[in-house]
Amino acid sequence: MKNLVFAAIALTMGASGAARADAVLVLNSDEASYSILSRSGRVELARFPVGREPHHVIVTPDGKEMLVGSTATNELLGLDIKTGERTRVVKDIIDPYHLGFSPNGKWFVTAAYRLDHVDIFHADGYRLAGRIFIDGLPSHMAFDAESKTVFVTLQQSGRLAAFDLQTQTLKWNVPVGNTPAGIVMLPDNQRLLVALTGEDGIVVVDPKDGGVKGTLQTGKGAHNFWPKGDGRLYFLSNRVEGTVSLIDTVEMKVVGEVRVPGGPDCMDITPDGKELWVTQRFLRRVAVIDVDQLRVVASIPVGKSPHGVFMLRSGPARPTGGPIRAASTAGDQK
Repeated sequence: MKNLVFAAIALTMGASGAARADAVLVLNSDEASYSILSRSGRVELARFPVGREPHHVIVTPDGKEMLVGSTATNELLGLDIKTGERTRVVKDIIDPYHLGFSPNGKWFVTAAYRLDHVDIFHADGYRLAGRIFIDGLPSHMAFDAESKTVFVTLQQSGRLAAFDLQTQTLKWNVPVGNTPAGIVMLPDNQRLLVALTGEDGIVVVDPKDGGVKGTLQTGKGAHNFWPKGDGRLYFLSNRVEGTVSLIDTVEMKVVGEVRVPGGPDCMDITPDGKELWVTQRFLRRVAVIDVDQLRVVASIPVGKSPHGVFMLRSGPARPTGGPIRAASTAGDQK
């Protein structure tokens, strides 16, 4: 049945130009599955099993695959970037909660949230270069522009750690605030933004030494970032408050906000920049936000505890058999 559905997806891909950028993938962390949705149709088209406890998804440097970290089965799942079909499994990647490639594509890094270590791999072949054990629940990560350093937030200890990629050693480990989670390196390569889930805002951090250079209050449970695409504005999900803030990183102020109930978390923006898709962890839904109006225009039911979300590079307008469930703007408390 799975192969038949993917065959239907492949057939629809060539039907029209609109179909080529219409599919969205969502990871259902507590259901060990991923959903494929139609962006234009606002419906879940299919759902497939995927390891156990999948949380985050990234694109490979060659742009041909997505990688999903399956934390409980210690593996990476490769998915076709156009259809979401499984292409391969990379074994013996221990507890890959968060994952990322350095900008030059040379290094691949995973943060083992459950097992308290950071692994640095040679991206070519995913060969382990070094494992650094560090207390504090390593969580999200960001890289410097030169691909020399990876920065990892430590949620439990309230610290931020920097690791040298070439030597696989710790450069510094400093306190930044209560429950640091999402982190992003700004385009100037001189400022890191760290979301403090326990302090309802963000801190600006100097990547040279971890020194805190500024703070900004956003909302309860400030958690994760996504760029608007202009290099200046970033979205930030406030999980406890149920909002998404729009932050001007030059003036360091909140310039917009939209109510997104149900624990907003990971985000992705449509290729045209008109919609922001946000997973609603506690409602089993994905919210669709009109970026210009900053309002929720749809909420699509998916699986349990949706986490990572990703716009497929090409995908189905609608496979045979119809949608699983359609969207609404109403909440779903299940």
